Amino acid sequence: MTARIVTILFLVLLTAPAFAAPEALPPESLPKLLDAAVSNNPDIKSAAIHVGTLKSRARQAGSLDDPMLMLKIQNGLINDPLNFSKDAMTQKVIGISQQLPFFGKRALREEVANKEAEAFHYTHEEKTLELIRQVKEVYYQLYFTDRSLAIVQKNIGVLDTFITLAETKYSVGQGAQQDVYKAQLERSKMLDMQISLEQQRKSLEIALNSLLYRPATQPVGPIPEPVLKDNLPPAKTLAELAEQNRPALKNLKTMIERWESSYKLAKMENYPDFNVSFEYMQRDRAMGSNGDDMYSLGVTFNLPVRKERRQALQAESTSEVNMTTEDLNAARNTISSGIADLLVQMERRKKLIELYKTGIIPQAEQSLESATIGYRVNKVDFLTLLDSRVTLFNYEREYYDSVADYQVKRAQLEALVGKELE
Repeated sequence: MTARIVTILFLVLLTAPAFAAPEALPPESLPKLLDAAVSNNPDIKSAAIHVGTLKSRARQAGSLDDPMLMLKIQNGLINDPLNFSKDAMTQKVIGISQQLPFFGKRALREEVANKEAEAFHYTHEEKTLELIRQVKEVYYQLYFTDRSLAIVQKNIGVLDTFITLAETKYSVGQGAQQDVYKAQLERSKMLDMQISLEQQRKSLEIALNSLLYRPATQPVGPIPEPVLKDNLPPAKTLAELAEQNRPALKNLKTMIERWESSYKLAKMENYPDFNVSFEYMQRDRAMGSNGDDMYSLGVTFNLPVRKERRQALQAESTSEVNMTTEDLNAARNTISSGIADLLVQMERRKKLIELYKTGIIPQAEQSLESATIGYRVNKVDFLTLLDSRVTLFNYEREYYDSVADYQVKRAQLEALVGKELE
């Protein structure tokens, strides 16, 4: 009987499935999840709308003010206000005037507003990039949780077999009752871990649904095995890609250009703005005058003599350029160091994945098989058999943890660089 139970145990160890889906749902597609997140997330929609708002403001900044229409009675008589033929100087006047900024100011104002809109466009892209990173991280955390649940469920089944085996050996006087208690305790630990993992998966489902702007209770299907891509460019190449593609860097570069344009505009404030006006004056005959109509044409302009304000505007723009330039240098340094650090961590995970897959896990399986055979012939105690199973369990979890963490680090690296790495 004992040999038959051990044989069943060995078959369970070899044929137990590597993964059991928590629900009968189709596997989740990461590209579809990313599309849904970008399409539905309200923060992304709000940012896109704000970009359109800023572009509309740019068109306003480059437009002329509305012309002014004037209607008046000039030199009317107080004692006879509606009599226009009593005095030759009484006139009915219609006029129009237009404010004209000095040549080049309108274009600079529009350029400054356009740069602000462009900078916020890159802020919108950065938000999209951050959302994609968050979705990928939750996705691969779900992957690890699913694999952990599958391993736990498999081990619960194995421990059930261990308990049956220990009870059988104890009943025939070949084992100790303590072995049964140890196996039951280990099974209880697995059940505790299963409860924690199930709660963790529900929390991750809620987090993913929040990012996708879906109902919090919407179930999430199983996560398929990812394809590991390790053909990464060197750090220098990735830094160059970040310089070309990272929206945060583009935002800072655009803001520098915006403040440079503001400096030019501040210098242009030393030149006056003009107001061009034309008036037509209609007169009636009076006091021997034939009542010829008259006109008035004029130009008025401000005198830019208040230098302090204009100098302060130039100083402000210069300070903003210098400050944003330093922010850009700091961002480049952060990205460069982040790339180097992530590459080191990914290289470590890559080596661990290969080590677990080709070395540690097969060796742990062989150790468990040897312990199973030894326990059958009473050369190995039950504690050794149990320890071999737990060791294999831990190594299997660490393998999937390395796979998930490698993918998470890759998502973080793509967010740093600003594009997908093929």
